[in-house]
Parts: sequence; structure tokens; C-alpha cells
Amino acid sequence: MAGEQAPLQAVIDACRPLKFAPLPDVRTTTVQSMREHPATEHWYRTDLMVAEGAVGALFHQLTAQHGPGHKLPAATHFMRSLLREPIFLVSAGIYLTGRAALLDERRLWFPWLSTSAFGAPTITSAHMAVLPDDPAAGHPDAVVVPDEAALNAIAARHLVRTFSPIIDALHDHTRVGLRTLWGWVLDTQHFYMLNPARFLGRDPEAAWRRAGELGDALIEAGAVTRARPRLFPFYEDHPRGTWAVRGTCCFDYKGDPEHGFCTTCPLKCDDDRRTELQEWIRNPALAP
Repeated sequence: MAGEQAPLQAVIDACRPLKFAPLPDVRTTTVQSMREHPATEHWYRTDLMVAEGAVGALFHQLTAQHGPGHKLPAATHFMRSLLREPIFLVSAGIYLTGRAALLDERRLWFPWLSTSAFGAPTITSAHMAVLPDDPAAGHPDAVVVPDEAALNAIAARHLVRTFSPIIDALHDHTRVGLRTLWGWVLDTQHFYMLNPARFLGRDPEAAWRRAGELGDALIEAGAVTRARPRLFPFYEDHPRGTWAVRGTCCFDYKGDPEHGFCTTCPLKCDDDRRTELQEWIRNPALAP
């Protein structure tokens, strides 16, 4: 087994063709995939960052330096700076490879930079849930589970257990609701299966069903939300003519009123959304 490829490496390799693939850095004995962090002043481990009461101070520094000035979008911006890459690793990994990264609050690190911002997170564990017929089932990094439902469940438990201390601390500090914060996680988790499917020309409905199964497991594990995201076909018969609508608003419009509602915002009129998305198809340079 020593010469066998680590199951996490297959996820990294599967993401290489994608135009958008925000993976975390990986620093383990079996997988090394890292960027340089020359401006790093401090490394925060997830559980210790919360235990030391650093979340509030870091939130204030990040917001004061980079905005937005409104508390609601500032909270989702803070979560995006910490959790985007781990969510992508889990969600896209399951979709592309059928393997699930098992996040761990003791193995997820955040570099705090001299610019008062976070760099890309780093994970220091390569443990992955895999199915019994997976070629990597015998690898020391693999945790074998009986079926996809069990894979969803163990991935969800690890993600919720890892993110909960940060989300609870952010909620306590800002008073932004837990359903708003977890809603952002659930929405992002869905988009991070749909996005690779669209780019690779695969069935978006199948990707959305798979995302929904993981979303169900996250809610079972303790995530809370008021509404789930929904698929949004906007251009009939076009290979990339399906996108989605978030279940939870990120409130970016409160930080930048001139920007208005995001294309995926649940508050945006579907007719306006359809027109905007169709224009993206006609002129991709207009897409963000």
C-alpha cells in the first residue's frame, strides 16, 4: 500500500481542469499541495482560534481594513474568507470522485496575513471516506463506508463539527442569525457541485440531486437554514443554460447598495435574473 496514491490526491487531480477550483492547501505526509504564504503573521488552528476568543478581534480587523461596513454582509464575507476552500474540497470532491474529505477542527489552519486578511486555509489531515469498491479503499488515509448515504453522513458530521465553533462564535459576536450563517454554507455546498458540472458539460440536474443529498446530511448533522437553494434553468438546450438561486441572501447589497441584488439572490426577480444570465451566455465577458 505504500506506493498507492493517496485518495485525497485524486480530488486535487480531478479539480485541475476546472476554471474555478478554490482548494485549500494540503500539508500531510501523503499529500503536499501548498502555496507560499510570505506575509503570514500568525497561523490559527480552528479549535484554538475559537477557544482563545480570537474570532471577534479578527472579524473587526478584517472588516475595518477591507469592509463591508454593514454587519450582515461582513459576516458572510468573513465566513467566505475562512470556509470557502474547505467547502469546495468536500463538495466538489464528492461530486468528482465519490470520495469525501473528513474535515477536522484540529487539522484545519488559517494563515493571518500582515494585510489583515486570511490566506488560503491549510488542512493537515488527508483522511477520506471512500466506498468499498474504491481502488483506494486499502490506503491508510481511507475510511471505508458501506454506501453513498453513509459517505454523506460522515462527511456532514465532520464538516458541521469543524465549522460549528467558528459559526457559533461569529453568531455570538455579531448576532447574525445561525440560519443566515449556515444557510450560506448550504448554498455554497450546492453551488460547488453544480459549478464543476456546468464547466465539464455534465448533467446539472444530476449534480443538483447529489448536492441535495449532501445538504440533507448536513441538516441532519446540525446545520440550520430557512430555505434551500433551487435549480434555475434559464437558457433552453444550452449546455450551460442552468444555474441556481440561493436559499439564503448573502446581503452584499446592504454593503454596496449600488451593486443591487446578486444574480443568484433569492430576493431578485426571476425575470431579471433570467435576462442577466442569458446575457452572460451571449457575452461571457459580462459574467463575474
